[in-house]
Amino acid sequence: MTGQLAEPAPAATAGRRSPRLVVGGRDVTVQAAFVTLIVLLAGTAAITSDTFLTPANLTNLLKQMVTTGLLSFGMLVVILTGGIDLSVGSVVAFSGIVTAGLVAGFPIPVALVVGVAAGIGFGLVNGVLVARFGLAPFVVTLAALTTIRGLAFVYSEVPIAPEDPGFLTLGSAMVGPLPLSTLIMLAVFLAGGVFLSRTPAGRSIIAIGGNAETVRLAGIDVRRHVILAYTISGACAGLAGIILTSRVGIAQPSVGVAFELDAIAACVIGGASLAGGRGSTRATFGGVLVLVLINNLLNLYGVQSFWQQVLKGLIIIAVILVQRTNRVRA
Repeated sequence: MTGQLAEPAPAATAGRRSPRLVVGGRDVTVQAAFVTLIVLLAGTAAITSDTFLTPANLTNLLKQMVTTGLLSFGMLVVILTGGIDLSVGSVVAFSGIVTAGLVAGFPIPVALVVGVAAGIGFGLVNGVLVARFGLAPFVVTLAALTTIRGLAFVYSEVPIAPEDPGFLTLGSAMVGPLPLSTLIMLAVFLAGGVFLSRTPAGRSIIAIGGNAETVRLAGIDVRRHVILAYTISGACAGLAGIILTSRVGIAQPSVGVAFELDAIAACVIGGASLAGGRGSTRATFGGVLVLVLINNLLNLYGVQSFWQQVLKGLIIIAVILVQRTNRVRA
């Protein structure tokens, strides 16, 4: 019989594919498991801690997720290209302390613009070194991590406490039941989701991670889009540093150590592939929520911070192993 393919035997396919939940033609198995994990974490926290559901703790949780959320979105854009940005924690420190120093002598909008511009500048440099000179993203951003951290200490070896009430409002103001800073983060994720899924530049960034050579042969400037990805990451890190400084009321050159681990963990938990080409803003936001719930729960239980770092590292390894297993099965 020509022109027809024989249907595979049920016994043959049963061993190759695991049961999947399909809704509207889309496989939502991973999403369902993800939502279940979030519900279980929140439910466990609510049952085992009298403090979790208090308004003060929930508001604090919403504020704490802003820094990780902004860094995670920027990291996602870079990871989609097949790269990595290890410098985001140092950018948080530099942008925060520069903005805090400028608030005393300049209008707040000027200080905010300079802080974000610093992040954009660092991201632009990283992108140029990776895209134009062909250097490995890991090496470039690792060098940037130490360089930018050193520049933060050069700017000020001691913490700076901005006293302008207008600046401190950015991290403490409430808009209805939600903190202003949380609304800013949500706006970034919404705009970022539209950018990645609806614009040619965003779709090109995703395609580059899948196969950069194919994208180049299609007439798309791969280097320009890689530079754009690192610039977006730097901008998000700069904004995160400003909001963090406003929330805690003090800027320190030592802040932000291991923040890049949180951002990478959130992306990986959300299903982003470190090889590039796969990931979404919605799933990454879910990864941020999972991390914040875990951190909050461990804090309520009085678990020391270094055990939290151990747990995050183990989570990254476990999720990568699961992703690899799924690819092999596919």
